Amino acid sequence: MTADERLKIEERIVEVLRTVYDPEIPVDIYSLGLVYRIDLADDGALTVDMTLTAPNCPMADFIMEDVRMKLEGIEGVTSVTVNIVFEPEWNKDMMSEEAKLELGLL
Repeated sequence: MTADERLKIEERIVEVLRTVYDPEIPVDIYSLGLVYRIDLADDGALTVDMTLTAPNCPMADFIMEDVRMKLEGIEGVTSVTVNIVFEPEWNKDMMSEEAKLELGLL
């Protein structure tokens, strides 16, 4: 894949991640700072490391499946692996300014 193709796919990945919400929080997972790493290989294999706002999140399976299904639909992505990680531990400082404003934290 060319550098231009990679950039377009990576931009689309971020767009798609901005459509995934924790049902209990009215802000997308990307703006919440829950996505730690996006790694797109030359063959289109995508690995995403993300976390949850709490380790015992009851919606973890739902969120992971939503992420995986939406990312698999991106043209140029050949496979998707979503890893839930808890290092570093998520905190409110990881949220975008937009997310903080939406949640009334500013």
